[in-house]
Amino acid sequence: MADGEGAVERYIAAAPPRRRAMLRTLHDRIRACFPMATVDMRYRMPTYALGEGWVSIANQRSYVSLYTCSAAHLEAFRREYPEIGTGKGCIRFRERDPIPEDAVDGVIRHAMLHPKG
Repeated sequence: MADGEGAVERYIAAAPPRRRAMLRTLHDRIRACFPMATVDMRYRMPTYALGEGWVSIANQRSYVSLYTCSAAHLEAFRREYPEIGTGKGCIRFRERDPIPEDAVDGVIRHAMLHPKG
């Protein structure tokens, strides 16, 4: 296991059980979409990069986030899931929120393949 991957595994393992499951789901979706992406800790968050494209995940105080670098990556997700909170370039999954895997895969693909939005 590469050092970045090990650090990410430790980050996920340190989260409370429900959050750990959510982080694991997001991690697994990113790795399934982009197994060749580099994995590292940036700004104390697991970050996955391919060329200029990247996404990060984080365990925040009240939610688990999927971060991208542009609101453009989230447009379709926002339309389909208005009840799930979003920020300028992130999705905020509360513990009661489902993680719609197909829609999340779309966000991940868009962010990685179209980093400029």
